[in-house]
Amino acid sequence: MGSLTYQTIDASIQGNTASIQFNRPTTLNALNTVMIKELVDCLNEMTLNEAIKIVVLQGKGKAFSSGGDIKEMFQLQGEEEFFLVMDDINQLITTLYTMPKLTIAGIEGAAAGLGLSIALATDYIISDSTSKLAMNFIGIGLVPDGGGHFLLKRRMGEQKAKKFIWQGKVLTAEEALKAEIIDEIANDVNMAIEDKLRQWKTKPLEAMLQTKKIYNELQMQELIKTLELEKHAQWKMRHTKDHFEGIQAFIEKRNPKFIGE
Repeated sequence: MGSLTYQTIDASIQGNTASIQFNRPTTLNALNTVMIKELVDCLNEMTLNEAIKIVVLQGKGKAFSSGGDIKEMFQLQGEEEFFLVMDDINQLITTLYTMPKLTIAGIEGAAAGLGLSIALATDYIISDSTSKLAMNFIGIGLVPDGGGHFLLKRRMGEQKAKKFIWQGKVLTAEEALKAEIIDEIANDVNMAIEDKLRQWKTKPLEAMLQTKKIYNELQMQELIKTLELEKHAQWKMRHTKDHFEGIQAFIEKRNPKFIGE
């Protein structure tokens, strides 16, 4: 068993399986720029390790991930700085989506915004029965990023994905399973992950990985286009009156009063 050292994530390797845990529990594992870069580095290192066939992602503490670090996003100044952060997010999603490994997301607690996008970029999602899932950008006048449009469409279809994004509704695990956003509900996520690992390890993993590669290559251009469109749309939305109202309402802990501008 080996371990890798990072500031905001814990990573370990045991046999042909690697584990990554988001480790900012006091922020509900909000994704700041350091964590995003470390995740990219870690995933790249695991991609190069041919002995690794399966990668499991989880969050420490009470959440998988509450999404992007809003406090840090508030501090971004100017288009260039904003686009650099968005490019790091896009690199994270493409790296996770295309890595030649089978990937599992184990969700306990909240998986929201970019955190949900990361889970959706994996091959199999197991959620605790009490978890809450949301793509809640609409509440602050923004659009999903991290490939959220593409990843939700892949699972739900365009019309259902659009409704989910526009509603900004927080889903229970049961609702998420019914909507096919997740694959399995478990009372014990760790035990369910172990069960899935045992199942997969009796399969011809290389054949499974080839199927993943074929689907990824068929869809890759659409994902790249989606990420680029999201980046520019997010920058545009950051300058709307509704976004400023959404942020102010968030700070004041009240319902926003949007005006469509």
